[in-house]
Amino acid sequence: MPSSLQELIQKLHEIFKEDRVNVEEVKELMESYRSNPQDWKQFAIFDAHRYTRNLVDEGNGKFNLIILCWGEGHGSSIHDHSDSHCFMKMLQGELKETLFDWPKGEDSQMKERSHSNLKENSVAYINDSIGLHRVENASHTEGSISLHLYSPPFQTCQVFDQRTSHKSVAQMTFWSKYGERTPLTTASKENN
Repeated sequence: MPSSLQELIQKLHEIFKEDRVNVEEVKELMESYRSNPQDWKQFAIFDAHRYTRNLVDEGNGKFNLIILCWGEGHGSSIHDHSDSHCFMKMLQGELKETLFDWPKGEDSQMKERSHSNLKENSVAYINDSIGLHRVENASHTEGSISLHLYSPPFQTCQVFDQRTSHKSVAQMTFWSKYGERTPLTTASKENN
């Protein structure tokens, strides 16, 4: 069991030396880490207007480890994961994850499959064969912080309009890298 975020990162590097991802092994390792704000607070940078994506580790090119900070009421679009594995561990607060089926055709409403509330230290997993999802902080009084691992890392994903299933491509950008704010870029559709 990793005693710190740094030890978790070290163990993830060991697991990802192999080309094959063992989903259960990664999920169990992330679950075994107990959230400790002393480990991650330097990476937890909030914005008043949108959730932020804060790069923690580039995982020897095989994964990205990112802390997402969700202000009150902030949420993502419905999105895919560009054929990557997505692990999401709650570090603080709660998030609501809503799963959607892939749209059947153009101009059809997105079909919601299920939703769950993710609490501190729980881990969720999704990939494109499971479906699409939206993640949101439903609280109007508290921020939430989650740790995401994407393998392999990706630069773009598809986002979907819930009413029409119309899709567009969103660029992945980082609000900060390694605890330092990244230079401001033109407004882009950030997603997770």
